Amino acid sequence: MHLSMWTYPWDIQDQGLDVIAAELRNRAGLNTISMATSYHAGRFLQPRSPRQKAYFPEDGTVYFRPDESLWQDKLIRPLMAENVTERGDMLEALTRGRDATGLRVSCWTVCLHNSRLGMLHPDHVTHNAFGNPNYYNLCPSSPAARAYAVTLVRDITTNYRPNMVELESPNFMGFAHEYHHEKDGVGLNAEDDFLLSLCFCDHCTARAAKAGVPVEGARRSVARFISEFCERPVPERQFPDFPAAGIDAFRDHPDLYAYLAWRSEPVTSLIGEIKAAADPASRIVLIDLKDGWLGGVDLTAVGKLCDGAILCCYDMTPDAIGDVIRTGRAAIGPQKFLGVGLRVFYPEVGDATVLAARAKAAVDAGADGVNFYNYGLIPAKRLDWVRGAVDGLL
Repeated sequence: MHLSMWTYPWDIQDQGLDVIAAELRNRAGLNTISMATSYHAGRFLQPRSPRQKAYFPEDGTVYFRPDESLWQDKLIRPLMAENVTERGDMLEALTRGRDATGLRVSCWTVCLHNSRLGMLHPDHVTHNAFGNPNYYNLCPSSPAARAYAVTLVRDITTNYRPNMVELESPNFMGFAHEYHHEKDGVGLNAEDDFLLSLCFCDHCTARAAKAGVPVEGARRSVARFISEFCERPVPERQFPDFPAAGIDAFRDHPDLYAYLAWRSEPVTSLIGEIKAAADPASRIVLIDLKDGWLGGVDLTAVGKLCDGAILCCYDMTPDAIGDVIRTGRAAIGPQKFLGVGLRVFYPEVGDATVLAARAKAAVDAGADGVNFYNYGLIPAKRLDWVRGAVDGLL
């Protein structure tokens, strides 16, 4: 069984590789470490670190040494974090030290969530129905953004040979909580956020039009819905069966419905291209959420092209987690890897029994493994909660 914990490279540097390996293997009972190899900005409270209780990573950088020969002809190129130069290449240390640490290595790789690159390449980010750019989200329809994501994973797998690569955000992203210092006085509800997230950039427009999709009619409908919710004194539901009904919530708007049905194509094909370019020694899996269709993910289609998925089930009851995993298993089939992502944050996880019940519900429903979030962000004593959850699975 795959048992891993998401970890940042600075966690390894602060604790030391031998210490963190022993903690994950012996104290938490895990057999894999999932290290961030491409990541975005943030502000992290780090209770584990002896030196950095508050940490602000560089925005949109990679935590390995890119192979320049793979990037020479690419418009969008990665920036290696100063952390690698100053404190060492932790991905190299992990992959070279697998026999000594007893830990398999998985690369937690953020693909298209990148504000730094979005600011540098505004023509290659998603744009809403009014043409406004979302700088934090490179668009999966952009040829340059696709080449970036494909080459990123090719570089990691051919030069480091991890056991697995976990793809985060190879898809369209939502509007809320994707940037920083966000301001919203309207009080956006879930459907409002979704409508603002729909991309009508030149790349999506051209790609959809080529497929015969009435993209301009869809854009006009979405622009009208956005204008309407911006004019209301308080938020209202326009689509009562959203999101439970999926794209069928929009079935009364044919152009928009057709566009939403098409929207998974660039995401699915991008994941297929990533898998095709990766070294076959590394399994390629998608990190996704319960309602992945919101980001253009068709899990059934994706499951045919990559090696599986990790479905994040944060702050859910055991019964709800079981439902997500059973649905995910039905989508990707019996042969593909299916993991669950569980957060070890308080107060959503109040004690060890809560975490154990969630992990057991996932495995009982068909999960092949568990990823716990996140080593450096939780107190050391919660590693004992992780061990309790793991022991309940074996």
